[in-house]
Amino acid sequence: MFALPFFRRDLPALKGDQVTLRVPLTNDYREWSALRGESRAFLEPWEPRWNPDELERTAWRHRLSRYREDYAQGTAIAFFIFEKSSGKLVGGITLGNIRHGVAQSGHIGYWIGERYSGHGLMTDAVKVVVRFAFDALRLHRIEAACIPDNARSIRVLEKAGFRREGLLRSYLRINGIWQDHYLYARIEDDPPGAGTKD
Repeated sequence: MFALPFFRRDLPALKGDQVTLRVPLTNDYREWSALRGESRAFLEPWEPRWNPDELERTAWRHRLSRYREDYAQGTAIAFFIFEKSSGKLVGGITLGNIRHGVAQSGHIGYWIGERYSGHGLMTDAVKVVVRFAFDALRLHRIEAACIPDNARSIRVLEKAGFRREGLLRSYLRINGIWQDHYLYARIEDDPPGAGTKD
């Protein structure tokens, strides 16, 4: 359970330069399923294999229930990302595997709709979540894992100040295949813009 008084009330929306983040709500279903559906071929190479009912309303309700349970237990917070200028849903980002005590760390994962990719929206969202993790949750370290072939995601992390720390062999089962991942991390006192430069 989150020890901070902050978590005894509803989580406010978080604002970046280009995006607003808030927790998913029941009535987000149609916009979420439409965006995920039209972006399926774009997303599938980088995600766990989709279930046959992935975009059905029942699966959506289970997803929301899991988000709320993780939040109540203090292990994860899921956000939807909305473009400030249009108010449209563009993707999602989760701060998960939150640990306090000696670790004080968390792990981010994210997705973006294909038509919104390449416009700096995800970089802005990652920066917002990192700031929230360090300032509100008092975490010390944020990690992210990225498939080596995912050049777009690597650019996002490096622009957001993450540094590559190593290679995790056969780390996650993505689209049905165990895949190696680069491990990236950002530490609370890293200077802004200190990401890996290849």
